[in-house]
Amino acid sequence: MQRIRLRYTKRGRLRFTSHRDFQRAFERALRRAEVPMAYSAGFTPHPKVSYANAAPTGTGSEAEYLEIALTAARDPETLRVLLDESLPPGLDVVEAVEAHTSGLADRLTASVWELRLDGVDPADADRAVAAFRAAGTVEVQRLTKNGVRTFDARSAVVDLQSLPATETHSSRADRPSDQPCAILRLVVRHVTPAVRPDDVLSGLRAVADLAPPVPAAVTRLAQGLLDEETGTVTDPLAPDREAATALNTADRAAAASVPA
Repeated sequence: MQRIRLRYTKRGRLRFTSHRDFQRAFERALRRAEVPMAYSAGFTPHPKVSYANAAPTGTGSEAEYLEIALTAARDPETLRVLLDESLPPGLDVVEAVEAHTSGLADRLTASVWELRLDGVDPADADRAVAAFRAAGTVEVQRLTKNGVRTFDARSAVVDLQSLPATETHSSRADRPSDQPCAILRLVVRHVTPAVRPDDVLSGLRAVADLAPPVPAAVTRLAQGLLDEETGTVTDPLAPDREAATALNTADRAAAASVPA
C-alpha cells in the first residue's frame, strides 16, 4: 500500500465550501482520475482518506492537507495533476509527496493567517494589535452546541502584526473598494479549544473596540510544526521530501556499485 500526502487550496468563492462539500468533491475527483484507492472494510467501504485540520467554512486557505492510501504505486506528481484537473478551479491540488514518515497530523501544530479588514484604518489596527499583544489574557465568548463558552484567545497567539498592504498575500480583486484597509498577520497554536481568527477579532474588539464594518476576509497561508525559537511555521511535507531524496540517493549509489 502506498500513501500519498497532498496539499490543496481553497481560493476565491470556493472558500465558502464546507469541509463536507470538499470531501464529496474530492471523492468524485478520485473516481474521475481513476485513482487505485484502498478502501475500508465493513458493510459500507469508503476510500481511505485522512483529512487534517480543515479550515473553517468561509475562510480561504493555501495550506490544507490530506493523505490517501493506494493499492498500487503511482507517481505523486502525475497523480497531483490528474486530481487537480478533476476538481473545480479554486480547489487546487498544488503539491503531492509520497509518505515516508509517520504523524502528518502531529506536525500541524500552528497556522499562519492573514486577515483583511476592509474599512479599518491601518493606524487603528496598529493600536488594537499593540493592546492585544500587551494583554496577559483576552477572554472571548463563542456559541457552541453546548451553549456559550468563555476562553482565553491570547495564550494561543504566538504573533500578531499589522502589515502594509504591499507585503500581503491577499488580493482585493474580489472586493474592490476605495475605503481604507488594514491587514493583520497572525500565528496561532492549535490548542483545545481551538482559537480561530474570528476569536482573535473578538479579542481585538474587547481590548481596543476594533470592529470592522464588513466581515474580514481570512486566508490561511501556512500550517505546520511551530518552531518555538523563531515563532515560524515549518513545512509539514519537508520530512517526506527529504526522506524521498535520501532514498533516491541510496538507490543510485547501490546501482552504481553493481558490477557491469
